[in-house]
Amino acid sequence: MKILYITPDITNSGGIARVISLKTDYLIDKLNYEICILTVNNNSSDFFYEFNPKIKWFKITQSKNKLLFLWRYRSLIKKSVSQTNPDVVVFCDSVLSVFIPWMIKVKKPIVFETHVSAYLKKVINKGFLNALRFVVVHFFKKITFKKIDKFIVLTNEAASEWDINNCKIIPNPRSFSLLHKSNLENKKAIAISRHSYEKGLDRLLLIWKKIVEKHPDWSLDIYGEWNTDMTYQKMAVNLEISNSVNFIAPVVNIQESYQNASVFLMTSRSESFPMALIEAISSGLACVVYDCPNGPNAIIKNNENGFLIEDENESLFLEKLELLIDNKSLRVELGEKAFKSAEQYDIEIIMQIWDDVFQDLKKK
Repeated sequence: MKILYITPDITNSGGIARVISLKTDYLIDKLNYEICILTVNNNSSDFFYEFNPKIKWFKITQSKNKLLFLWRYRSLIKKSVSQTNPDVVVFCDSVLSVFIPWMIKVKKPIVFETHVSAYLKKVINKGFLNALRFVVVHFFKKITFKKIDKFIVLTNEAASEWDINNCKIIPNPRSFSLLHKSNLENKKAIAISRHSYEKGLDRLLLIWKKIVEKHPDWSLDIYGEWNTDMTYQKMAVNLEISNSVNFIAPVVNIQESYQNASVFLMTSRSESFPMALIEAISSGLACVVYDCPNGPNAIIKNNENGFLIEDENESLFLEKLELLIDNKSLRVELGEKAFKSAEQYDIEIIMQIWDDVFQDLKKK
């Protein structure tokens, strides 16, 4: 079986890069697939995550001239399909993804795999013109995606957002499984997030400001790529909480960081199926997360394996976080249930579903 993936930039530490690295490695080493990847490499740097050396690569860099880039991108897609002759083409939230099905002229099964909410752009971009643009683009996407053979989403909520007949739900696999969970002793909370508006770090810092007023011995570690203007570091200084908040660059061996924490926090405005949350429950952490669209409510069942907080309900978020800080036995109870709930995301389970999809498409 030969698969051609068409992806956005996957040199970074983001969730899409992590998932593609995990899945392609499993397909190659466990299922003997041949994998080719066409990627838009925006910074020509080395990959953050390790990719299997057997992968065949096609790379292109974005240019300021959009028409020139579109022509080069179309040519590279045509070349990669011709050279590899794949059994299935998979594209994942790619640059110009709405055009890709129209660019592939030969008859190949096409799969679209989306890792973001259908309404992400609506969350990020405000104003009438942006709202109008979103409606037009979303309408065109739904028409385009009817051309593909299988539309893969991560949750039931995402399936409802898109409302496409050829849809299938396949969650992300967890990136690791631990024999030893966090002991939940350290007075430390952890968050994993890039510094972008939809991730809601401003909301987290405002919450943490109120936490450290009552619990000055607790600290918060925030792992993730930050922007050049240091927006949230400056916000922490202005809130006078910089002594209790640590901004840390992404690390490959994030398991140790989870194990050193006692609580995981997520205050995103938009998600899809957050890898960080899967990693947190796999580490046995007690989690407090906003029920944003969409993804967290597919992973966390409120009062069972964590606390799922109504979006923007800061007072309830604070109440549940303080409850975990004050009550270690509750942290342990929720952490144990979280740890067990993560078993359903074992990579062997998830990749069997993917193998069934690919084999079925090849037969058809």
